[in-house]
Amino acid sequence: MVNRPVRVRFCPSPTGNPHVGLIRTALFNWAFARHNGGSLVLRIEDTDAARDSEESYHQLLDSLRWLGLDWDEGPEAGGPHAPYRQSERMDLYRDVAQRLQAGGYAYECFCTAVELEARRDAARLAGKPSGYDGTCRNLSAERIARYKAEGRDSIVRFKMPDEPITFTDLVRGELTFTADNVPDYGIVRANGAPLYTLVNPVDDALMEITHVLRGEDLLSSTPRQIALYQALTELGIAKSTPAFGHLPYVMGEGNKKLSKRDPQASLNVYRERGFLPEGLLNYLSLLGWSFSADQDVFSMSEMVERFDIVDVNANPARFDVKKAEAINADHIRRLDVKAFAEACTPWLRAPHAPWSPENFDQTAWEAIAPYAQTRVTVLSDITANVDFLFLDAPVEDEASWTKAMKQGSDALLRTAREKLVEADWSSAESLKNAVLAAGEAHGLKLGKAQAPVRVAVTGRTVGLPLFESLEILGRERTLSRIDAALTKLAAA
Repeated sequence: MVNRPVRVRFCPSPTGNPHVGLIRTALFNWAFARHNGGSLVLRIEDTDAARDSEESYHQLLDSLRWLGLDWDEGPEAGGPHAPYRQSERMDLYRDVAQRLQAGGYAYECFCTAVELEARRDAARLAGKPSGYDGTCRNLSAERIARYKAEGRDSIVRFKMPDEPITFTDLVRGELTFTADNVPDYGIVRANGAPLYTLVNPVDDALMEITHVLRGEDLLSSTPRQIALYQALTELGIAKSTPAFGHLPYVMGEGNKKLSKRDPQASLNVYRERGFLPEGLLNYLSLLGWSFSADQDVFSMSEMVERFDIVDVNANPARFDVKKAEAINADHIRRLDVKAFAEACTPWLRAPHAPWSPENFDQTAWEAIAPYAQTRVTVLSDITANVDFLFLDAPVEDEASWTKAMKQGSDALLRTAREKLVEADWSSAESLKNAVLAAGEAHGLKLGKAQAPVRVAVTGRTVGLPLFESLEILGRERTLSRIDAALTKLAAA
């Protein structure tokens, strides 16, 4: 275990929309750093010009800020190891590659793609490992000169040790990789561009990273990096080898690894639906880790207090949208009413709101917010829950109308209207008693009696507490909507 102050890194590539699995990795690194009083370094791996984009880069930073996953060093924060974008660090990588070659840790490989494939096929037929066979590892100076004279391109390969590599993974325990399963690998392309296999560990070394917490899909590259760290340490570039912890896969539908193409994978989906940052992070933290056996809902400060990477489960974690929604709903309930009302603001305005801005009544919204807070799962639910307050007429939902408006509903509505005219409109209880009395007059209990009233006034069979809603909507608008429903029933 590394004894230096904890330094972890989150190093995404700016390609496409942020992925929830990527955010789970960021969260675990952030929580580990905060729990241990350490530092989180944000490093942008943007050396793939064909796939990386500035739009994705800015979207990534915006997403991290929205989630509250702050970083101690990196873009916008600065730090002693700047720059923090790999595209701005190319001279460093070229220098390290040259030093590795000069020190005998790496070598030029002149094998062509055709030659490599032929040797791989032969190895497979012979039942042997099909990785690189070391053909160019010990080329003579004369052979190298001849290849260059022929105009052959070359890459730079790192020379792996001939003995097994064993390390203790913080999540999976002790692991051993035999030499025949980890052949020499490329670190610089033929055009001189450094590969991920070089730049990632070099940056970790130069930035003095103590713990590398990353996805399980990168586990197979870890023995390569450990060998490279040893070389970097011997060259005086690295201080030591970091501890590694590989996080479990996040699985989607059909128990397949959640990919960027899955609709439920994009962080933007949850942000646009109105997940609270803390609600979403709470759920993502449960993908491989648990707070306690009997508690699933907690704050990020509570998570930081308890989080330890050794408690992460190595088994794959399945992404369950329904559970994510349930946890988010719990976080919505935890907000004070004022904070909830403010959080809903984007969904009460264009383009989300179907009503005209001048029809929005802030006083009515503040009055209905406490009742709405107990009903919504995500903040975007609020629009359909309160639209009856701000539209000139309720949304026409024929399914709800058919379900509620049974034979005799017109008579019930006329009686309910009479009782409501006489009711005290400053009291939801008085309005309830009016509808209850109307129901009794027709031999109906409250549940049956209020259904036609609800649909007439709100357009739907389910929604916020009816009588509080009527009180906020007001006497004139409520009676007008009942009249409209009676007209529609008469026409039918």
